[in-house]
Amino acid sequence: MAADGGSSSLMLPCAFSPKSRQYLALCAQDGRLRIWNTDSKTLHQEYVPSAHLSATCTCIAWGPCRTAKEGPLRKKRKSDAGQVVEKADLLALGTAAGSILIYSTVKGALHCTLDGGHNGGVNSVQWHPEDTLLYSGSDDTHIAEWDLQTGKTRCKWKADRAAVTSLSVSPDGKLLLSAGMTIKMWNLETKEVYRKFTGHSTMVTTLCFATTRPPDSDGLYFLSGAAQDRLLSVWQVRSDGKDKNSVVSFTLTDEPQYVDLLTSESKDEAVRLAVVCKDGQLHLFEHFLNGPCKKPLSPSCSLQVSGVGPKAGEGDTPVPVPLLAASLCSDKQNLLLAYGNHLQPVIERTAANTSERHVCLVRDLHTTLSLSVDTEVSKVKTPIVNERQSKVLIPGLPGHQAPIKVSGNEPEKRKKGPSSTEVQEMSIEERLEQIDLSAARGKGSAKGAISLQTDSYAVLLVQGLESRDQKILNKILQIHKEVLIKKTVSQLPLPAILPLVEELSRRLQGHPYSAIYSVQWLKAVLTQHTSYLSTLPDLVSQLGKLYHMIESRVKVYHQVTRLHGKLYLLITQVATTNSAQKIGDLDHTAKLVYEEDSSDEDEGSDDEGRPADDSDNWEEEEEEEEGMDVTEEKENHADEEDEEDMKESKANGDSDLDPENESEEE
Repeated sequence: MAADGGSSSLMLPCAFSPKSRQYLALCAQDGRLRIWNTDSKTLHQEYVPSAHLSATCTCIAWGPCRTAKEGPLRKKRKSDAGQVVEKADLLALGTAAGSILIYSTVKGALHCTLDGGHNGGVNSVQWHPEDTLLYSGSDDTHIAEWDLQTGKTRCKWKADRAAVTSLSVSPDGKLLLSAGMTIKMWNLETKEVYRKFTGHSTMVTTLCFATTRPPDSDGLYFLSGAAQDRLLSVWQVRSDGKDKNSVVSFTLTDEPQYVDLLTSESKDEAVRLAVVCKDGQLHLFEHFLNGPCKKPLSPSCSLQVSGVGPKAGEGDTPVPVPLLAASLCSDKQNLLLAYGNHLQPVIERTAANTSERHVCLVRDLHTTLSLSVDTEVSKVKTPIVNERQSKVLIPGLPGHQAPIKVSGNEPEKRKKGPSSTEVQEMSIEERLEQIDLSAARGKGSAKGAISLQTDSYAVLLVQGLESRDQKILNKILQIHKEVLIKKTVSQLPLPAILPLVEELSRRLQGHPYSAIYSVQWLKAVLTQHTSYLSTLPDLVSQLGKLYHMIESRVKVYHQVTRLHGKLYLLITQVATTNSAQKIGDLDHTAKLVYEEDSSDEDEGSDDEGRPADDSDNWEEEEEEEEGMDVTEEKENHADEEDEEDMKESKANGDSDLDPENESEEE
């Protein structure tokens, strides 16, 4: 059984179908559900939820196998009427919007939708052994019990102070494990806590029962794994209640991402465990759960897949290929592996060779992925949208109804042959046309209309990074408002941080005009997501290009400023010389010439200009008069000086005149 059920929202959910392992369900980055046939290695079905962009799938869980008749719904012979097989039919999908989708692989369509149970995103879904009951844990700290016959919640209770991140139902259907920061075991009849287990310092992402024994026999064990924890802990449910610590620990190379195990029904039967870690490696364990074990147990075998490029014969180094999921076959000799990309995984059956501690499978992915996917898939359908009963969520506007394309009214009875009108999926351009990002249209709309919030920019940015659509990226990354940039960056999911940094570093190498906006985005990313970036082991290789580019530009900055100063000096000198030449080319010819008529007028003009000069020298004349008073004893000299003064006054003409006469003459 798959233990995680999609576990963490940071990981893309995937799960093998129970028992026969005939199908592999995957939710890729584009929000679509793809079901692959493990026998033929081809795409079996594909389903596109109506809100796959805004309400992405966060967890997956297969329901119990159901009894169904083989073949299409048509009349059969009496001899074939009794042939009945068990198939994996229902598949539960938890979404970030709080709703749960039940998909039927037999019908190839949506079975039902469970709404109204949670106010936050669904982190884990688990089926009861009876296929009519389903349990879900959400960010709103509650657990909901759903009845699929009515499509409503039978019970809902608060499970933890923090978000409920993982669930697991016991094989007998009497106990339920839930985990946030602490692990709690619930009695499903009374909905009361049966036991509590503490031992993880981070969010618990994996829970599963390892044995099928009753809890009062001291033989009930379960596994738990947490984020950023390289240990998988085993807990024993004891009848005396002394079960505060884990009894066994399995060592891993990274935090567990997908867990599959074969349960033990007795003490003489060992538990076989297959764990896929976040680093893409697979670890196999086999242990008898008979009590505590002090030392952590190392894996009996570690398996890794590596791919070679097209130049494999020329010394090309192998590249590690991450494992997505692994399943233990019922024959206990083979493994079912899924590796590569979520959009088109490679499915392979291989022998479980535990004689070697480390196994590396070298595969040529270029040759494998070049095989065309089976196009004759009759059950790949896009759901028909009913305008009255459906709601489409636009990013940032929960519950907002947007105009969508609706297929025409089709008759209830099936027509013979293929229908002429097929429902086509809306393209990204059509979706973007319906989402108006301009503020002008928001102002012109009605008062009651709701404008888009900042999380819509975060969703569009993630879509642009995944699809590498330059139109979307240019629309978002050209925003220059600091507050809007910070809010958008803070709402980005962690897997989108590195692609955003790579895109920004690429834009920084381009035109300087675009680099101005890229620096603001890069500053917001580095300041708000420093803790996440510091946890990356290959941070130097991821940010190496950006670091060397900034360092090279800083080194050249001083030289560029000096060159700028010299060029500015040369330009100013050229400008001054040009202005000097313009001044030197002035015309020196007189524009106006004044000619004097006679010498009398010349004298008059000289006399008119003199009083101003004499008026300035009045103080000097007064000082000379005081000196004359002191030398009154020398009368002869005084007389001569008086005569000289009289001559000067006659020569000057106006010096002896009164101020009044001067004003009249003027």
